[in-house]
Amino acid sequence: MAEPTTTALSTSVLQSLPYVPYYEYNNTGNPTGGNSLTDNLNIYYESGDIAWLITSTALVLLMIPGVGFFYSGLARRKSALSLIWLSVMATAVVSFQWFFWGYSLAFSHSAGKFMGDLANFGLKGVLAQPSVGSSRIPDLLFAVYQGMFAAITVALAIGAVAERGRMLPCVIFMFIWSTVVYDPIACWTWNPSGWVYQMGGLDFAGGTPVHISSGSAALAYSYILGKRAGHGTQALNYRPHNVTHIVIGTVFLWVGWFGFNAGSALSANLRAVMAAVVTNLAACVGGVTWCLVDYRLEKKWSTVGFCSGIVAGLVAITPGSGYVPAWAAVVYGVVAGIGCNFATQLKYWLSADDALDIFAVHGIGGVIGNLLTGFFAADYIAHLDGFTEIQGGFLNVHWIQLAYQLCDSVTGFAYSFVMTCIILILISLLGRLIPALRLRATKEEEELGVDDVELGEFAYDYVELIREVKPHDPTDVDEIFEDDAASRRSNSQATMIHPEKTMRLDAMRKHDGMGVGAPQQSYPMRSLSRERDHRQEPYDVHRAGLGQHGGIGQAS
Repeated sequence: MAEPTTTALSTSVLQSLPYVPYYEYNNTGNPTGGNSLTDNLNIYYESGDIAWLITSTALVLLMIPGVGFFYSGLARRKSALSLIWLSVMATAVVSFQWFFWGYSLAFSHSAGKFMGDLANFGLKGVLAQPSVGSSRIPDLLFAVYQGMFAAITVALAIGAVAERGRMLPCVIFMFIWSTVVYDPIACWTWNPSGWVYQMGGLDFAGGTPVHISSGSAALAYSYILGKRAGHGTQALNYRPHNVTHIVIGTVFLWVGWFGFNAGSALSANLRAVMAAVVTNLAACVGGVTWCLVDYRLEKKWSTVGFCSGIVAGLVAITPGSGYVPAWAAVVYGVVAGIGCNFATQLKYWLSADDALDIFAVHGIGGVIGNLLTGFFAADYIAHLDGFTEIQGGFLNVHWIQLAYQLCDSVTGFAYSFVMTCIILILISLLGRLIPALRLRATKEEEELGVDDVELGEFAYDYVELIREVKPHDPTDVDEIFEDDAASRRSNSQATMIHPEKTMRLDAMRKHDGMGVGAPQQSYPMRSLSRERDHRQEPYDVHRAGLGQHGGIGQAS
C-alpha cells in the first residue's frame, strides 16, 4: 500500500528523523501539514484521488453488513440477528479503537519494525500531512480508509461465535484483538518501517492483516468456545436458514471489494483500474469453479456454493490485486475455488466446530493468495501507478519472493492464532469471577438461541401461519358429517402461532424431560412448518453444494 518516499532531504535532516520522516510540506515542519487558517491545504492533493478514497471508504464500510448478512444466512434462524448485530457492532467498537490508538499503533510516522507508538494518540497531529501510505493523500483520509479495514477484519473473525458465543465478552474481545493482533500485523505489513515491508513482502490489500489473521482468529475462537451442542450428530445437519441473505451479503461484499482492492492503490490511476479488473475476474471464476466442484456430488447447482466461491476468489486476489496481470486472476479464481472448497473439510481433521467455515475461506484463501502473488507478481503491473518499483515474483525470475510470501503468511497466522487464544483464555478466566464475561452460553441458552437470550429480538419477529396437527377425535360431531376429503383436510388445521414462543415451549418441554414437540392437552403437536426453528429438517450433507461448505454445522 505504501510507496517509497522520494522527497529530497538533506543528510543531516534524514539522520535526525525516525523511520518514516515527516515531509517538509507546505514550507512547514508542522506534523499537521500546515495552518488551515493561513494556507489552502487542499491544493497540494489531487481532488480525484481524494474523491476516489472517500468513495472506497464507503464501499469498504458497505462490506461489513454484507459479512453480517452472509453469516446470518448460513446460520440457523435462532442466531441470525446476533450475527448481523456483531458485524455492525464491530464497526462501532473498532472505529473508536482506531481513533483512540489503533491508527497510531499501526501507521505512526515513528513506528518500529513490529508496532507503532502513540505519537498519533487520539488522531493527534493527523490532518493534512502526507500519509505513511502515500504522499498523494493526507493522513486524515488514510486514517479513515484504513479504519474500515480494521473494522471488517474483526467482523470476519467474530463469526466464529455463531450460535453459542455470548455478546459482551465478544465485544470486549473486539477492542483487545484489534489492539494486540490487527494493529501490529498491519504495521509490519504496510508501514514502511515494518519488517515484512522492508523484507520485500507483497500484500496489496490485506492477505495477511485481514484474511489470514481473521481466519486464524476464528479457528482459535472455535477451539476456545468448544463445539456446539449436538455437534457430530444429525441435530446439526441442517440447511442454511436463509439463502437470500447469503446472496444479499455476497452482493454487498462483491461491490464493496472494488473499494477494498482498487482503493488500496491510494490514488485514482491505472493500477487501481487493474486491481478492479482482476478483483471482479477472480470472483467470477471462483464462483463458477466452486459450483463445478460441488456439482459432482449430486448433480445440482448450489447457490450457497456459488456465493462461497465468489468470496473465496475475492479473498485470494486481495494480496495480489495491485501486482498481477488480468490473466493471472483466472488462476487465482480456479485455485481458490478448489482449494477453499476442499479446505472446508479441514475442520473435521482439526476437530474444530468452525460453523461458518471462516478458517477455510479466509485463512486458507489468504494463504493461497499470498503464495500465488509470489508466483505472478509483475513489475510492470505495480508500476502502473507511475512510481512503485518491485522486483516481482516468478514471472520476473525473482525466486526468493515466494519465500518472502510464505514467511509473511506463516508468521501472521501463528501470531494471530496464539494471541487470540491468550486473549480468550484470559477473558474466560475473568468469566469465572465475573459471570457477565462468560464466553459461552449455557446449554439452555444455546437451545433457546442467542437472539432470544442475548438480544430479546429476532430476525423475523412476526406472527407466522404454521400448520399443526389436530388429533382425530371420534366424538367430534362436526367430523361425522364431513365427507372423506374434508375429513382429511381437517386433520391439519391452520392456526396462528408465534414461532419464537413455540420455540421456547419446545425448549421448556425438553428441559422437563418431555421431549421436543411432545403432544400436550393444551398444546397440539407441530407436524409441518415453513420454518422448523432450530429443528430444521435433516438432509444429506452433500446436497446443495454443502457437502464441502456451508459448515454451517455439518455432522462430521
